[in-house]
Amino acid sequence: MPSPVEDRPGLLMRDPFHYSDVTLIIPPPLVPVLSMFDGEQTEDAMCRVLLDMTGDVRVGELQRHLVESLEQAGFLEGERFDEMRAATQRAFAEAGIREAAHANGAYPGETAELADWMSENMGVSASPAAAANGLIGIAAPHVSPDGGWDSYRAAYRALTPDLADKTFIVLGTSHYGEPETFGLTRKQFVTPFGTARTDLDLVNRLASKAPRAVRMEDYCHAIEHSIEFQIVFLQSVYGPDVKILPILCGPFARSLYVGGKPEEDEGVAEFFGALGELYASEADRLRWVLGVDMAHIGRRYGDELVAEAHTGEMLAVAARDKERIEQLAAGDAHGFWDRVQPDHDDLKWCGSAPFYTFLSTVPQAVGQLRHYEQWNIDPESVVSFGAIAFHKEM
Repeated sequence: MPSPVEDRPGLLMRDPFHYSDVTLIIPPPLVPVLSMFDGEQTEDAMCRVLLDMTGDVRVGELQRHLVESLEQAGFLEGERFDEMRAATQRAFAEAGIREAAHANGAYPGETAELADWMSENMGVSASPAAAANGLIGIAAPHVSPDGGWDSYRAAYRALTPDLADKTFIVLGTSHYGEPETFGLTRKQFVTPFGTARTDLDLVNRLASKAPRAVRMEDYCHAIEHSIEFQIVFLQSVYGPDVKILPILCGPFARSLYVGGKPEEDEGVAEFFGALGELYASEADRLRWVLGVDMAHIGRRYGDELVAEAHTGEMLAVAARDKERIEQLAAGDAHGFWDRVQPDHDDLKWCGSAPFYTFLSTVPQAVGQLRHYEQWNIDPESVVSFGAIAFHKEM
């Protein structure tokens, strides 16, 4: 991303996997050189490029400094990076709990401050009617709460006090996970509110019945916000020891880029079957929470257009979003996917895999859109999201 430091322009680099805790700022003249770190260029070729750029015959020192800085930070493939990755993944696998990764960033890290923040922004919970309507679950955003309070409120106000003893299956987008893979963990999730209880029996049942598509103790859980945010909201409603089954859904890339439905992958079909069987046998004590965003449009996401929420080309995006939402509301998994699949999902719905997983697992679910909105995550880029309540089809 562009450097936010006024007196240090250039390109800011950091590691979203948190293998490295280093942040580097590459000065503007050196930014074009980064494209040479592709595994095919030689150091001599890089030296010639730097010489052409600077006219300084002492570029060898500059080159060594750049290479060493990137290597020591863990930003180049090689022995240093392999060691950092292995150590970080091993530490997560051996840890007894999953620590909050986004406290003091996306939300307050102190208990009292977090409680006040949630109370101020969520207001008074409403209405008990949801319980009478056979609520199966909700879809809420995983965007930064400060960008999506209206949708978070609309989603979590569908939950009622009588659900406090339920176990919530939390389906989150795996932004860094492998395609056609579902990330599981046996760890308890710790936030400033306390420790949410992961249902180990349900985790073990899924892991044993769908081993081909399951990544057990998936490191992505250590850094992913799509589930962490939902747990914080669930704890604010039901207390710190809320019961959960956290599942990260990797993208269905084979279906998007090769064709066919996601379940044509044998591992995905196996997981859908296992999760559907688990829900069918335990439905009375289970509810669903989907941590999902929708479209991602604008410069930040590789588009040429400068996107502005609810105006210009984003009006057409909203219309297409709502076509997909109509399929979700109808409980039509294939109809939904038929609208996602063309052009490799040019709307870039990062929540498409959790949505499809849910609809394929709970075919009796129908939804009601409670809110839809778009938010400028930066001046040139927009994310869309909303709130949906799912009930049993009557």
